[in-house]
Amino acid sequence: MSKVAVIIPAAGRSERFGKGESKTLAKIDGRPVFLRTIEHFINRDEVIQTILVVAVPEWEQVRATYGANLGFMGVELIEGGEERMDSVAAGLERVKEEADLVAIHDAARPCVAARMIDGVFAEAAKSGAAILASPITGTIKRVNKSGVIDATVSREALFEAQTPQVFRRELIVEAYANRATGEEPVTDDAQLVEAMGHPVSVVKSDPTNLKITTKADIILAGAILKARPKKPIHGLGAFEEAQW
Repeated sequence: MSKVAVIIPAAGRSERFGKGESKTLAKIDGRPVFLRTIEHFINRDEVIQTILVVAVPEWEQVRATYGANLGFMGVELIEGGEERMDSVAAGLERVKEEADLVAIHDAARPCVAARMIDGVFAEAAKSGAAILASPITGTIKRVNKSGVIDATVSREALFEAQTPQVFRRELIVEAYANRATGEEPVTDDAQLVEAMGHPVSVVKSDPTNLKITTKADIILAGAILKARPKKPIHGLGAFEEAQW
């Protein structure tokens, strides 16, 4: 079994969620989104390290409010950078050398299912690089700056990238070391690995692995989690869940 280090970046700007509000600190049934996300990883046998990367403006609040609980859970809390890539890079610096794979998963994706994680971990162990992605099912329109449709685009072979994105440790470290700045925006980690010429496998997921962007997504995420079979959550430490 491959040993996996998990980096959970929670340093996004939350620009579409609400002015001055953090989507990862918003609560689903009384627990913050980032904790809901962490719960999917901390008790997995192959996970040897979990790193939570938090935006600098919120780091002190998270440390003061949740630091003791995170410590009991074995989660390492570190400060993020200006951009998501900077935050992931900061997490990579803390990854243990004994980790075979590094999984990068958005803190704002609290609905990832165990079967999804199983699949992408297994594929990454074989190929060295794998991501979850959901096939595009809607009709896709290309729209010009005037708001008029230019074309209807075939959705064949189109997927929406999700996380976790999982890579052999040496591969993702090299990809980040080689990343260029000031060029085309990098929107996910797989893009850096693709740029190196390394193939990245896709493990089919579905839209339930949603990324929380707006407040309406909190309601949808809560409904998805409630619809799934209940599993006991271990490793929360000496505090009751209600204290989150």
